[in-house]
Amino acid sequence: MKLLIIEDNQSLQKVLVKGFKKFGYTVDVAVDGEEALDLFFDNIYALVMLDLNLPKLDGIEVLREIRLVNQETPVLILSARSEVEEKIIGLDLGANDYLAKPFHFTELEARVRALLRRNFKTMDAVIEIENVKIDTATKRVFVDEVEVILPKKEYAILEYLALHRGKSITSTELIDYIWESDTEDAFNSLRVHLSNLRKKLPTEFIKNARGRGYYVE
Repeated sequence: MKLLIIEDNQSLQKVLVKGFKKFGYTVDVAVDGEEALDLFFDNIYALVMLDLNLPKLDGIEVLREIRLVNQETPVLILSARSEVEEKIIGLDLGANDYLAKPFHFTELEARVRALLRRNFKTMDAVIEIENVKIDTATKRVFVDEVEVILPKKEYAILEYLALHRGKSITSTELIDYIWESDTEDAFNSLRVHLSNLRKKLPTEFIKNARGRGYYVE
């Protein structure tokens, strides 16, 4: 899954990027409000983490712009502004959660997981399709109850298709959601990862919809 972290504090930024990449997420980073909106509208994100004190464009304005056109993507505010009034403003504008700085990374990661589960309306963290079981909490995959070890990109592709099962997903959507925004030659990389992933799953588990992308039933 691809996250957007909007944070101008470089020390905290590095901690968050390292931590979430360790958990298998793809991460884009914006250091000011204008860059944040450019990235948000050019990519598909599972979740946005938003600082309120930003250069160029305040975090509240960023949230307002996002919610004008997108009501679905979860937004988690991270801010040193811990006053109740600031929380109310953020939540009233459509933020899904609010965590005051300083915070423990483990709590932040748990809140991110909870928001993602809620967004995909998946009360059970385990997705079962035919003889394939995907545990989205532990990011483990089983075929006929035997674990299949997948690299992060392969797992991300499978999870995204499974969360949107029955819907055709284009190559561009997969890249926007999984690859970092500055990745070069992403289409070739996607084809390689898809080919390797298919070899580890039942025959035709991932299907092609000619001209429309890929899907799982």
